[in-house]
Amino acid sequence: MSTDPYTALAAAFREQAWSKTKEALSGTAAELGTVTSTGLKLDHFKHEIGDYYVAEFPGTLKLPELEWTGGVTEKKERFVFDPSETEEVVLKPVYKPGDRVLVIPLNGGHDAVVLCKVVSAGG
Repeated sequence: MSTDPYTALAAAFREQAWSKTKEALSGTAAELGTVTSTGLKLDHFKHEIGDYYVAEFPGTLKLPELEWTGGVTEKKERFVFDPSETEEVVLKPVYKPGDRVLVIPLNGGHDAVVLCKVVSAGG
């Protein structure tokens, strides 16, 4: 029984891709940490990291048309806002001491990138 060369080639490509993916992602597992007043403390690393990175999220802010009726007195006012679009908006979160965060350690643990704040699903 002979092996189909195309199937063998596809299997070799798949195995090579899997191997390279595992190699590239080894050591980059996300981990939880806590922001401190002087840096970042990862749950599985005994030393505090004083100099770390924070992910920014660039994009375009698009606001739809909005109509709102209300007021602070019995007289109700009608407010209408036109749709708008603002390009090159960068959302850069600000973290406070005590915030729990999701972190990606990089460069063998020498650098850390805070991706986002994490909170309990229960509130």
